Amino acid sequence: MTATFTEDAGHWSRLAASIILPQQMLVGGEDVAGSGTLPIVSPRDGRTLVEVATASDEDVDRAVAAARAAFDEGPWPRLKPRQRAEVLLRWADLIEADRDTIALLVSLEMGKPIRDAWSIELRALLTTIRFYAELADKEAGEVPAVGEDDLALVTREPTGVVAAVVPWNFPLTLAGWKLGPALAVGCTVVLKPSELSPLSALHVASLAREAGLPPGVLNVVNGTGITAGRALGLHPDVDVLAFTGSTEVGRHFLRYAADSNLKRVWLELGGKSPNIVFADAPDLDAAAEAAAWGICFNSGQMCTAGSRLLVEEDIADDFTRLVLDKAGGWVAADPLDPATRLGPVVSEDHLARVLGHVERAQHAGARLLAGGSRTLSGTGGSYVEPTVLDRVRPDSDLAQQEVFGPVLAVLPFRDRDDAVRLARDTSYGLAAAVWTSDLRTAHRVSRAVPAGTVWVNCYEEGDLTVPFGGMRASGNGRDKSRHALEKYTELKTTWISLG
Repeated sequence: MTATFTEDAGHWSRLAASIILPQQMLVGGEDVAGSGTLPIVSPRDGRTLVEVATASDEDVDRAVAAARAAFDEGPWPRLKPRQRAEVLLRWADLIEADRDTIALLVSLEMGKPIRDAWSIELRALLTTIRFYAELADKEAGEVPAVGEDDLALVTREPTGVVAAVVPWNFPLTLAGWKLGPALAVGCTVVLKPSELSPLSALHVASLAREAGLPPGVLNVVNGTGITAGRALGLHPDVDVLAFTGSTEVGRHFLRYAADSNLKRVWLELGGKSPNIVFADAPDLDAAAEAAAWGICFNSGQMCTAGSRLLVEEDIADDFTRLVLDKAGGWVAADPLDPATRLGPVVSEDHLARVLGHVERAQHAGARLLAGGSRTLSGTGGSYVEPTVLDRVRPDSDLAQQEVFGPVLAVLPFRDRDDAVRLARDTSYGLAAAVWTSDLRTAHRVSRAVPAGTVWVNCYEEGDLTVPFGGMRASGNGRDKSRHALEKYTELKTTWISLG
């Protein structure tokens, strides 16, 4: 099945006017109301799209109970792995067939440009589900050599009920990175999407039901972190909690685990990624294009955003001008226009936080080179200009804290050692990039910078075969690749005496 992106802006506007928006939660295979409702406001124009049901502690209890019953008593963990794979592949086919609708939901709820929602967000979700479906029957146990009188078997078993708590910036990509491996190995899941972006997750989950996923295997509860998220973190019947989001909230989930059943908690948290450009970079134009992309794509709302641009002193001024020229091509516009590259940030509150970072940085001595203001205010949407600042102190908030918006801090460095010192000078360790023609520099800097991923002469490259995750305050565990299966399985040793 091959789908084609529709270039006609009118198509997306007509679809937006006719789309039926989900309003309930999914528990035990049924659409259910919650104990309250929450308005979903589109950052595109400030319009309330719909009121969705939200979960209380009791609603979360029901969802976890449904997942528990589906794991303890249902067929899903007992199916042959190939049977689980077939259900997941049918699910992916249904998502592919409904790709326009799902992409539109993403664009409406969190402002992602429709082309990116369709070609990047949905591609990632589809690739992930199909990747883990095909891995379902490819994983094997171990038979250690223990001698003639005994037989040892090491097997992997599904852990049980997984709570997956995901953010709004990539609402389906990040959900897929958790749902794919968890479901493939036979776990059951309670998914809590962000309270800002539940619509696409609810629709995708309804397609899983249509594909034949048994009742209770995938449940979706809406709500805020302080209610639904906290209830999942403290729940004694949740065996694993997988979270992507801020470091601050990640610490709460660790406390919830300690205060409840010591559930395993896997955290993919924030970042303040250094994008390090040496004077001998093989293509400075490509490096500048990547620097602008790395802070403007998804309106800078990426945990891996290259928000700290470290540039060798000899080329700092010229390279910064090149980046400014590239960033000037990112113009905020309606996310439903297929030509748009830069949509709004996710909400009015988030817009205020982003602009607050810019204002404080200038008070601390940084120089504003471009942007720094709200734009398209007449639309009612939450749009901000791409923003670049230099003369940024390494110890300032702008160099240390995650802005999560299209705001770039430029910091010059003297030599390789100085670049490494600056790159290491945050609490985070999610990603980094190195631009150089010197193989020794590439290897030495990559090894010296604490990061789960280091790109050399590129940015944000990779596929499902490689793991993704961070070090230090950027979290633990890994999404993607075969290694993600380790988060949702338990090792069991069976020792059989043959004597």
